[in-house]
Amino acid sequence: MAVDLSDLCISSGSVIRQVIEKINLNGLGIALVVDDKRILIGTITDGDVRRAILVGNDLDSPVDELLKNKASIYSPKPITVSPRAERSEMLRLMKEYVIHQLPVLDDDGRVIALVTMDDLLTEEEQQKLPLQAVVMAGGFGTRLRPLTEELPKPLLPVGDRPLLERTIEQLRQAGIRNVSITTHFMAEKIKQHFGDGNVFGVDINYVEEITPLGTAGALGLMDTPKDPLLVINGDILTQVNFRAMLAFHRQNQAALTVAVRRFEFKVPYGVIKSEGPFVKGLSEKPVLNFFVNAGIYLLEPSVYEYIHSDQHLDMTELIQILLDNDCKVASFPIVEYWLDIGQHTDYEQAQQDIKDGRLHS
Repeated sequence: MAVDLSDLCISSGSVIRQVIEKINLNGLGIALVVDDKRILIGTITDGDVRRAILVGNDLDSPVDELLKNKASIYSPKPITVSPRAERSEMLRLMKEYVIHQLPVLDDDGRVIALVTMDDLLTEEEQQKLPLQAVVMAGGFGTRLRPLTEELPKPLLPVGDRPLLERTIEQLRQAGIRNVSITTHFMAEKIKQHFGDGNVFGVDINYVEEITPLGTAGALGLMDTPKDPLLVINGDILTQVNFRAMLAFHRQNQAALTVAVRRFEFKVPYGVIKSEGPFVKGLSEKPVLNFFVNAGIYLLEPSVYEYIHSDQHLDMTELIQILLDNDCKVASFPIVEYWLDIGQHTDYEQAQQDIKDGRLHS
């Protein structure tokens, strides 16, 4: 792919926040760390950034620290190719090391180009993502009344389009063509709006819950998928990179990957640390950090072994079942835009984010 190297390359003196900006700018899921002569020092992928966030690095942590940790744990040296490498060799390397980008270096180790998996695939192979998607759209939207007295929550307008229409468009742009929508409350209105999905560039199948089955139970009404299954709550507004999530899921060989969002809670008081009757320390108005469930999941077909027809099951329960059975569950931190539209203040925030350009219309 012809790409401006200035959109790819970053100095080792940068911070993680600048890496994210660079990756978002080039859209290739990677930044190349170079010296002032463009000699390659290391690579930082989208997955590397998310793993760093999971272990506690904040967005202002230095890039060179991230590279040191990466080298010591799992990747001591970047995988690169020369400009003379054959297509078959590049595909072999990508498959062997489970990577999607290869820096191209000249004989002096200087970056001259980048080859991505998409460069080596046909246009049809590029466009299709090996995922099926399920959007959970059966909720009552109780906390958004009176807005949801005449419309189900997924059909509430965000900007100039319904929330669910935005989600389906994002799935289509990611290369997902087969979408199932689980319905219960005002199911007919959702079906009337989307039909078979042809107008929206996808094939839509409806899974109707006669009685609510929880955030995972409706999956038991579907056939076991052949490909990984992307499940997203119908009240989520996000620009998360589904391709990056799938790559992360595969790299970690997870049975299920749950998207998570960092949440900060500022304690408005001084916190006393005690042992028995004695004070051992004091933290003045500390900030506590947590990763919270973001309502987006990737499931391998094998997970269906634990999902039964007509069984009420929430995703949190399914995750615990998998953990109890020693299945690997990964967490994928979201650094992109994300908003759970559960209350009126969230809905108002979504409208404002559209106006301010924080969310692409």
